[in-house]
Amino acid sequence: MKNCARRVCRSKMSDDTLSRIADALERLAPAPAPPPSFAEADAYIWHTRPDRLEPVARVNRVELAQLVGIDRARDILLANTLQFASGHAANNALLWGARGMGKSSLVKAAHAEARAQGLPLVLVEIAREDLASVDRLLALLGQASDRRFLLFADDLSFSHDDTQYKSLKAVLDGGLAGRPDNVILYATSNRRHLMPRDMIDNERSTAIHPGEAVEEKVSLSDRFGLWLGFHPCAQDEYLQMIRGYCDAYGLDIDPDTLRAEAIEWQATRGARSGRVAWQFFTDLAGRHGLAL
Repeated sequence: MKNCARRVCRSKMSDDTLSRIADALERLAPAPAPPPSFAEADAYIWHTRPDRLEPVARVNRVELAQLVGIDRARDILLANTLQFASGHAANNALLWGARGMGKSSLVKAAHAEARAQGLPLVLVEIAREDLASVDRLLALLGQASDRRFLLFADDLSFSHDDTQYKSLKAVLDGGLAGRPDNVILYATSNRRHLMPRDMIDNERSTAIHPGEAVEEKVSLSDRFGLWLGFHPCAQDEYLQMIRGYCDAYGLDIDPDTLRAEAIEWQATRGARSGRVAWQFFTDLAGRHGLAL
């Protein structure tokens, strides 16, 4: 009887231990959240640990009409976006070039325009550090066949020892399963080839086969059907951006005063861009008691 009692006790202790271990593992790696219905929002942010799509109640964006000086890129990307949102063929797009010239703003504005036209386009942002999980995200989005998804990777760049770019190929045209028909990728970067120029030159100069040394990484940007370049703006475009913000928010100010203050602001920053124009307008609006 005593031996039997000991066996029962050991069995009970073993079950308790296994239960505690299972609970600990569940806390370390919780089960992924169920996929959303995509009815509560038109934009989401992808998170991992656990995998989940977090709805964004209010997207931080500007109106399409306020994006000045990028007319060609605006028209091309908008047409591509509306094609895709309407269920037609469209290209993945890489928006590259000067900082603060509206690359990210254009993506969000194009999405807003598609929604305004009643098209079922959902914006999903994925961070560069989460690219390794993109295959799981694609599988999730592919299940929602009644929606079209614009997958947005902002400010992409890769270093010489970075392997995250390999995961991105699955979105573009790689992998056995391929990319779901209802998903398109837009990425922004300050670099045309998503990697520093000095790194490309260094690998070419030290490799046994220079042409092959960087081919794998450079070929990533080649997989985008659309390349849209953004370049530093001229002073007239910079002033036009600011005037557009003033008109949109109803700020009445003397044109000569506005011009003088705007030029002084960009001189102190040492740069002109859409971002600098917005920063100046934010300061101007605050000084005139305007809430944005």
